[in-house]
Amino acid sequence: MHDSLPAEPLSHGLKQRHLTMLGLGGVIGAGLFVGSGAGIAVAGPGIVVSYLIAGAIAMLVMRMLGEMSSAMPASGSFSVHAERALGRWAGFSVGWLYWFLLVVVLAVEATGAAKIANGWAPGVPQWAWVLIFMVVFTGANLAAVKNFGEFEFWFAALKIFAIVTFLVLGLLAIFGVLPDTSAVGLSNLTGQGGFLPAGWSGVVSGVLAVIFAFGGLEVVTIAAAESDDPARAVGRAVRSAVWRILFFYVGSMLVIVTLLPWTSMKPGQSPYVAVLDAIGIPYAGQIMNIVVFVALLSALNANLYGSSRMVFSLAERGEAPGGLLKVSGGGVPRRAVLASVAFGFISVLLNLKWPDSVFLYMLNAVGAVLLFVWALIAVSQLRLRRRIEREAPETLTLKMWAFPYLTWAALAAMAAVLVLMLFDDSARPQVLWSAGATAAVLLVAGVRELRTRRV
Repeated sequence: MHDSLPAEPLSHGLKQRHLTMLGLGGVIGAGLFVGSGAGIAVAGPGIVVSYLIAGAIAMLVMRMLGEMSSAMPASGSFSVHAERALGRWAGFSVGWLYWFLLVVVLAVEATGAAKIANGWAPGVPQWAWVLIFMVVFTGANLAAVKNFGEFEFWFAALKIFAIVTFLVLGLLAIFGVLPDTSAVGLSNLTGQGGFLPAGWSGVVSGVLAVIFAFGGLEVVTIAAAESDDPARAVGRAVRSAVWRILFFYVGSMLVIVTLLPWTSMKPGQSPYVAVLDAIGIPYAGQIMNIVVFVALLSALNANLYGSSRMVFSLAERGEAPGGLLKVSGGGVPRRAVLASVAFGFISVLLNLKWPDSVFLYMLNAVGAVLLFVWALIAVSQLRLRRRIEREAPETLTLKMWAFPYLTWAALAAMAAVLVLMLFDDSARPQVLWSAGATAAVLLVAGVRELRTRRV
């Protein structure tokens, strides 16, 4: 199965430690540190179940992706898999949709980080901070790929250290070991309406609020193509990432809802800060601000990397302009990086100028795209698994659990989330706009397919 893919002209400068940390850190972002407050507000302590459900879907998708990427490592990852499983239209569609998703989300991260930096140094305007971040990370991505790997390694290490410290402090506070704290017991889990104060509908609303925080896991399978032994590296990174992420996410939610009454949570306010304040950690707000700042810059860096490799892979297969194929002596696709940065800059400008109109529409247009991408990954895996077993069974070093039942279960769960979003007033615009964006890309893919067939 390896032989049928062309050799990647890209560098092989990423080490196993880079990939493992990218898998762990790529998904730990502001969505967890700040966004989880909105989930707690709608689900109460039941948010733990919401994270378990959302995390299980993400874990299944990662396992499928790991299976295909270890058998067929490629910088286009799931876009290449979709093309081989379903045809050129699928590879084109999923590749461009994912690229669009990354360059739009990049603007949210750059703006969020700039707001925090502006709070520390009000003399420097927000747009100037955005410019600084974009220039620094463009430089990092234009240099050797190992520089990107090192950036992400230390960013992820800081985020993981912050979560582990939070979990240790939280557990000590729960058992009353910290000074000025007494054991809290289970009163916050069972009081204020019980463990599921809003019933199962609250848990479902929680899933809708938190599932998109798991986006970003996919970048590790894109990066694997630039390591020494892609098949082995992606398998190890996927294995370690899924379990630890579930532990970080579910563990920290359990600590939060055990220590504090869920009714005290406010959307937009970090529940992590609220807990650290409650247990008497000085400067909790500032400490968490630094962690969120690093999380945003880390996501910005990873998204720039992921978008450049995706558009490079599309160009390799004739689905994007051939000019993007130029690779530097160090194996970096510089034109692909600059093209992604250029669109990232446009997104940032739209976010700064029209955050509540033009940019909001763009954000809605990618709101549910992640679920469409995940669904295509699942369908691709259903088709490719049989083919790999027939043609090259020895490449199946990482297998999807209980195939094909869990793949179908994941697809059903994603379809259920999309249907529930349609019935949720706040989430409906995202589904409709994202469906529109997906339909537009599919239309372009269909027209290209027809033209090719005529030729």
